[in-house]
Amino acid sequence: MADVTICRLDELPDAEPRRFVVHGHPIAVVRIAAHVHAVGDICSHQNISLSEGEVDPDTCQIECWKHGSAFDLRTGHPDSLPATRPIPVYPARVEGDDVVVTVP
Repeated sequence: MADVTICRLDELPDAEPRRFVVHGHPIAVVRIAAHVHAVGDICSHQNISLSEGEVDPDTCQIECWKHGSAFDLRTGHPDSLPATRPIPVYPARVEGDDVVVTVP
């Protein structure tokens, strides 16, 4: 596992996903208030980028723009069909002004 600084916290607008590729892993990173979440950027239903979708900060979900599957940013589990498989979740934290993600 490797800790990677991917951006500064002020580069993440609240509840707007951003896509990063870290050591070959496409990752969607989302800030909701003071919390930062990092999940696999590819919908488990089809090969669609989740970072192009919407985030609901009240439910802590990211929604795939293509078919509407929503995934919990904390667990990666799908909360709506058509997706039935979870997406990866990566540990993320704020260190000073930086966002750090742990990837395999």
